Formats: sequence, C-alpha cells, structure tokens
Amino acid sequence: MRVHKTNNLEYNTKYPSIEDLRTRAKQRIPRFAFEYLDGGCNEEVNLRKNTSEIREVELKPKYLNANPNSSLKTELFGHEYDAPFGIAPVGLQGLMWPNASEILAKAAFEHNIPFILSTVTTCSIEKASELTEGKAWFQLYHPTENSVRDDMIARAQAAECPVLVLLCDVPTFGFRPKEIKNGLSMPPKMTMNNVLQILGKPRWAMETLVHGQPNFETLKPYMPKNLNLKHLGLFMDKLFSKRMPEEKIGPIRDRWKGKLVLKGVATEEDAERAIKLGLDGIIVSNHGGRQLDAGESTIKPLTRIAEKYGNQIKVMMDSGIRSGPDIARTMASGADFTFMGRSFMYGAAALGKTGGDHTISLLKTQLQQVMHQIGCERTMDFPNHLVGN
Repeated sequence: MRVHKTNNLEYNTKYPSIEDLRTRAKQRIPRFAFEYLDGGCNEEVNLRKNTSEIREVELKPKYLNANPNSSLKTELFGHEYDAPFGIAPVGLQGLMWPNASEILAKAAFEHNIPFILSTVTTCSIEKASELTEGKAWFQLYHPTENSVRDDMIARAQAAECPVLVLLCDVPTFGFRPKEIKNGLSMPPKMTMNNVLQILGKPRWAMETLVHGQPNFETLKPYMPKNLNLKHLGLFMDKLFSKRMPEEKIGPIRDRWKGKLVLKGVATEEDAERAIKLGLDGIIVSNHGGRQLDAGESTIKPLTRIAEKYGNQIKVMMDSGIRSGPDIARTMASGADFTFMGRSFMYGAAALGKTGGDHTISLLKTQLQQVMHQIGCERTMDFPNHLVGN
C-alpha cells in the first residue's frame, strides 16, 4: 500500500478521490449491494443534480491576506469537532460491506467527527455507543407504536447519544427500479442472479461469513422470532408510521433531553416549523436523491434556508457532497456543518477495515488544501469566500 502523509493525515495514494473509492467498491461487492448504495429513485435525475449543482458554487481566493493557519475545527452543539463534516445515517450498511457500521463508527470517534447511526442499519445503538464512547448520534425512523418510540429513545439516552435525529423525508418508500430488479424492495427476495453475484465476490462472501448475515440489530427487540423475508417486509411496513407531522415531534421534544435535529428539510416552511417546535438543528437533505426525483437538489434550499434562518437554528446539509471542495462550497453557501453517506460507504466497501480512516483523512486533506488556497482561516469564514458575497 502506498501511503501519502500530510499534516499527520495518512491515506492510500491508490485512491486519492471518492470516485476512486467508488470504482474500487464496485469491483469488490455484489452488484445488488452496489446498486443499493449507489442508486437513486426513478430516473436518478436528482441524484445527479445534487452533486452537479453543488459544483456550480464558486469560491474566491484572497491571496494577499495574511493567513498563517487554517483550522478545520468546528463547534457544533457545544462540542468542538476536528472537521466540519460527519458520517450520515445509511441503512443496511452491513449488506454493502460486512461490519461497515462498526468500521465507520470507530473511525469517526478516532477522528473526532460525528457518526449518525440509522435505525435500519446493521449495528445496534448500544454497540455504536460502545465504539464511540457515547458520542454517536442516533437517527430515529418514527415507529407506529408510541411504546416502541419511547423504548428507542430511552435506549439512545442510556447509550448517552448526544443528538437525536428525526427523519421526516420518507413518507413512502422511494420507487427505485434497480432495487426492485435486484429483489431489495420490501419484501426482499434472494434471486439466483444475486446468488451468482455473491459467488463472484469471494472476499465479500468470506467477510459476510466471518461477521454473520446482516440484521436490523437495533430493531431486534421488537421483531417476532423467525421472520421469513415476506413477513419481514410486512413487519417493517407495520412498524414505521413514515410521516412526521408536527404533532409527533412535540412528545419527542418533551422526552428527549439532548439536542434534537430534523433531517430531510427541503423548504423554508418546514425550517420555520422546526424552529417553532424547539428543535436545535435541521439537516437540509433529499435523502441522497432516493425519494423524490422531481424535487430540488439540496444546495438550493440550503442557501435560502441558511440566509433566512441561519441565525435561529443550526443549519446542516447532506446529499451530493463527494469531496473536500464540495464541503467548502456547501459551507460557503451557509451550512454550519455537512454530512456524507455514500462517500464513506464507498470507502468501507473499497478498503474494508481501513476505509473509514482513509476516507476521513482524504477529505480532511482536501478541505485543508482549499482553505489554505483561498486564505480561509476558520470554517465559519467560508461564506466570506463565496463568489457574489
């Protein structure tokens, strides 16, 4: 392995971009797993727009300014993180690469960036907390039954999760043709084609044998025993109420003692409602282009929401960010913090247990270079370098 080291950050020089990691991940995992990770809904228009429209944002350098130091450190909810980005919640991480949730949680902790655990991924709340010494955030899919909701919240509080993230942008399952073809819709099914794909990826298959078949670990206490695939789909559909209207948020705000964030905000109207409901932050997101193909890319509402409400609530963003310059563009557009899902999963699938560390180090290095280049001393100063400001 060739290693490049800058500012004590090491990464494998064979994969100096997220696109390189994506290419390697595609080679290492079965096609059905890669297409689940990589794909969007319908014609994948918004999936492509997310990144392309971020990259329309331009930054201006200030070369004659004195700029002896540029720091990635960023304060969020009373904690100083070592970079202004974190790992977004991703479902079924262990399907795409065995033990991926644990790999990424551990790397996030070691690099002092936030890791958000999804309700429907393959690691439990308790395990994520153990790996991060109580620093993992938890993203809640709202259960239909209040007793399940309250139990999940109690588990997250017992695990010392500092932030609870409520998901509001999945009122229906997205229509994703690739997942339907591959049998990864609900209920899932294993086709002969999928079996042949597994046989063609022996390293993935071996790692899956070592770590075991991926399961919804956080949901295990609520699942009937010995569910077959058909009944798993029915159970999942029954377990979650999907929509997140205002009346569901109030009881959670009353019960949750930590910071509360709403993820999936795409309009100024919902941002204003979040403020009135007493939330501490919002994540502007379109679920990585996996839910509404006819919607806006994330950078456009982010810019409007940050300008209008940025002094009233923490405004963050995910969906479409694939590089250090993308992080810089997003923060220059008004984001207080950024999150990425696919980028980190590409890293885990490409490089296994070193993938999380590699991806974080790579993004830190890229972002640090941008800051030095444009003369930006602190991450909060990025808006001063936005062309047009």
